[in-house]
Amino acid sequence: MSTATAHDIPFFPPDLFDADLDTLLEVVHATGTGAAQKFILGEHTARLERVLRDRLDAADVVACSSGTSALTLVLAAMDVGPGDEVVVPAFGCAPLAATVIARGATPVFADVDPVTMTMDPDAAEKAVTGRTRALMPAHVFSVMADMPRFGELASLYGLRLVEDSALAQGGTLAGRPAGMWGDAGVYSFVQVKTFGMPGEGGVVVTGDAELAVRARMLRNHGQDGQHRFLHHQVGYNSRFDEVMAAFQLHRWEGFEARLARRAEISAYYSRRFAPLVENGITAPPVGGDGRCHYVYTLLTERREELRSYLAARGVATHVYYPRTLPAQPGFAAHAPAHGRWPGAESAARRNVSLPLYPHLSDAQVEHVADTVCAFAEESAR
Repeated sequence: MSTATAHDIPFFPPDLFDADLDTLLEVVHATGTGAAQKFILGEHTARLERVLRDRLDAADVVACSSGTSALTLVLAAMDVGPGDEVVVPAFGCAPLAATVIARGATPVFADVDPVTMTMDPDAAEKAVTGRTRALMPAHVFSVMADMPRFGELASLYGLRLVEDSALAQGGTLAGRPAGMWGDAGVYSFVQVKTFGMPGEGGVVVTGDAELAVRARMLRNHGQDGQHRFLHHQVGYNSRFDEVMAAFQLHRWEGFEARLARRAEISAYYSRRFAPLVENGITAPPVGGDGRCHYVYTLLTERREELRSYLAARGVATHVYYPRTLPAQPGFAAHAPAHGRWPGAESAARRNVSLPLYPHLSDAQVEHVADTVCAFAEESAR
């Protein structure tokens, strides 16, 4: 990679869609002036679902209003509700707990591996009780959860397996795409995700055609799509926007190239950072199976010092999930009063993420890596 000078490198880039703005305006105009006047769940949405279904070799893909909504639709399609328990990671995004609680069920928090930050299968197994209905592991940052092991646990205990793959679109493990390991998975299209867009949206992906039928009905107030105002059950307003569907179809052609660039940047970071473990900075491994290059995250006890050092040199960083889920005020009532989740607590205390997006230049990437390495060297003196 080329020699870098100092840069101002944002963590959340403001220009993610600059190259596609003309197309976005054209799509808005075409949808708004089209004879069909179809703004939700039209042919663009159906085509996007088909494109993703064929890519995944899934039974079906159901587009909906967000990744969070996709998890809710999956749980609802499985009839998870009051009296049920769902085992979820103690570290991760709020929807892991919130969607379970919204269904009237109880999230049971299992600890995570302190390095991968994904749910520990052994801890998850210990959390299973006679009330457990499902396991809900989540892929985190750039590493997929141990889905083969969770599949074994689900079979052993007769549980449903919900794969929170919201951030892992494009990742594979043992040749199987993220999202296709459980009864159902989800993707999020929020702008910074690997297939992000300038709006909210997501999909349910599944190999279970019957579950997909139920999710499709639930996303539109319990209607079946054939008979308007015939509500087979209580559903949700979780419909997909036609403008965004058309825009995503436009961007689909470049998806593989953007994934490849993310992987290239991640691999460069990891090669540069591998020796820093001796200085108390742990980086993800170079390449390997089960990687999904959404966010590049380091672990260090000197997080705030590293962030300040990087910021002074023009590199913005971000801390995801600085609290464990059981420690969140909204979820604390659903956790044991004196429970401990040491892996999750370590992850919440130590994680810090670096800029990772496809249009980072080689010079910018090298500047980020140089700055992290310089911090480690100075700290070791």
